[in-house]
Amino acid sequence: MTPQTSQQQLYRFLEDRFTCAQACTECARACSVRVSLVDPGGTERQERVRRVGIMCAEVCDTTCRLLCEENRQDEEGIRGRVDWCRQVCLECAGAFDDHPGAESAAAACRACAAACSDFLETLA
Repeated sequence: MTPQTSQQQLYRFLEDRFTCAQACTECARACSVRVSLVDPGGTERQERVRRVGIMCAEVCDTTCRLLCEENRQDEEGIRGRVDWCRQVCLECAGAFDDHPGAESAAAACRACAAACSDFLETLA
């Protein structure tokens, strides 16, 4: 954001940032719920879903906290974190796609990835 950023651009930036943070929270919650239903001693495939789900929940939680901080932050750092979150969410959605009963968690991951992409466009 530059000093010449219009009021409308600022509002869009803040709205997209909030939407992204909200999507991260929902994704973290969905992943946590889904992971709690996966048997930790299950098959290798189930264990991968569990690991990816845990990682996605942690990355989304951290990204949400970063986006909710009010202090001045490095835009490049925010961009890197949000893009990483987007990538992890897409990976997690793919893992959940192969796991019966995880459709809503996969949808939450995709919604979060989309919100991250929208927010990244605001930063461009």
